[in-house]
Amino acid sequence: MALPDQLKNQHLMWRAGFGPAVEQLGDLSKYTTAQFYKALVKASSKKPEYINVADNYLQGLFMGAEQISRMEKQQMTPEEKRMIQQKHREGERNLNIFWLKEMVNSSAQLREKMAFFWHGHFACRNVNVFYEQALLDVLRRNALGNFGDMLKQVSRSAGMLNFLNNQQNRKGHPNENFAREVMELFTIGRGNYTEQDVKEAARAFTGWAANVQGDFTFKKNQHDDGSKTVLGQTGNFDGDEVLDILLAHKETATFICAKLFKFLVNPDPDPLRIGQMADKLFSSGYEIQPVLDLVFTSDWFFDPKNIGAIIKSPIELMVGVQRMVPMKLQDDQPLITLQRLLGQTLFAPPNVAGWPGGRTWIDSSTLMLRMRVPQLFNDEDELNVSPKADDDKMMGKMDDGTPSVPPKVEKPKGSYKGMKEINANLDWSAYEKYFARTDRARLVNAMAGVLLQTKSAVSENVIRSASDETTREAFIRSATIQLMSTPEYQLC
Repeated sequence: MALPDQLKNQHLMWRAGFGPAVEQLGDLSKYTTAQFYKALVKASSKKPEYINVADNYLQGLFMGAEQISRMEKQQMTPEEKRMIQQKHREGERNLNIFWLKEMVNSSAQLREKMAFFWHGHFACRNVNVFYEQALLDVLRRNALGNFGDMLKQVSRSAGMLNFLNNQQNRKGHPNENFAREVMELFTIGRGNYTEQDVKEAARAFTGWAANVQGDFTFKKNQHDDGSKTVLGQTGNFDGDEVLDILLAHKETATFICAKLFKFLVNPDPDPLRIGQMADKLFSSGYEIQPVLDLVFTSDWFFDPKNIGAIIKSPIELMVGVQRMVPMKLQDDQPLITLQRLLGQTLFAPPNVAGWPGGRTWIDSSTLMLRMRVPQLFNDEDELNVSPKADDDKMMGKMDDGTPSVPPKVEKPKGSYKGMKEINANLDWSAYEKYFARTDRARLVNAMAGVLLQTKSAVSENVIRSASDETTREAFIRSATIQLMSTPEYQLC
């Protein structure tokens, strides 16, 4: 039996965006998926504006970065260093919140969703907000463009070069960390290269660095200009030429598309579909948009087995709730705390491989908290648990740049001081208007139809028993919160 357009469009919005916005509810059954997808592509076609959240103090320091370098040589006071570090932490927080709100409010849903994917693919963590802003701009500008261009821009970014220790990669003393992660995590994937390939590629990237202001620099006197052999090709390669060699191997396209399939379609790989996606990516010269067109306009994307098959990431969960029920928060800090509690903080991946996703989002503690998120936003619950300790401050690396397994850290106990209620002002007007003509007896099923993507039905009696039936508005609001608090809502 053919699936209704409403269900298919909801599926499309969850995978090509962060779920339907309340103002789109009336369009879900009015337009075909082809029309909906065309609108998504058009809305994401404009170049995004650069996000700059650093305050005036940091801006002044950044403009005078050369002076900072001199100051460091003269040794800044501990108080000055602490102030700069604090300003960068505040900048990172502001960048997190700004981008999170873009995910909620932007009409460019496809672009932001794909930037979110690349944010996990090119996992990077820095204490410099300017490096983070620049890398995010690369991901957002290239999210739907050419993967090869994005790969080269990411590889030249100050954030990634510093994070993967390429500042220490010099002729005669190569540091292999950058080359290894480029191969293993960004391009060709484990099993398609040798340790010797890593050693030779590392020599090609010697001399790649960034100045204090974050601009790419090539230190010629530190570059190994000798002959190198990488993946069977020999020559006096530099870093860009090594990246070209990696892109020339179709295994790179397959590796990327396997991750895309898991993110966009289903956590269980389908070699046939992944192969079709890889063919498209490779034959197009690594253009991303044609691959997305293939996925989102195919019949197999809308196969019932792919609907409701993915566990929402914490960011997708938080953003999806806010898109359906618009809200204003008195203080944005709880959004950061929730990310930490749920296990996914923007700009703070757990390790160099990013977030594994899937069932790793769910454990005995996070599942219960995830189901409380809608109630927390609705001020019906208090956040009285502590964020998990940041157990990987070295991002899974030892001092020599070698990846390592982070130690297990026990969760701190007790309440998180300084925050309990989230204090959000929810705007129910558009949501209530959409269901204004729905018979009260059909409300639960009608609301479940737009909120849930799973085949299994939620007990109407259970929802009603936990809802406020004193007025129609109270019932719509309370029943919606209850539906969003079900295990079924964790899936998309």
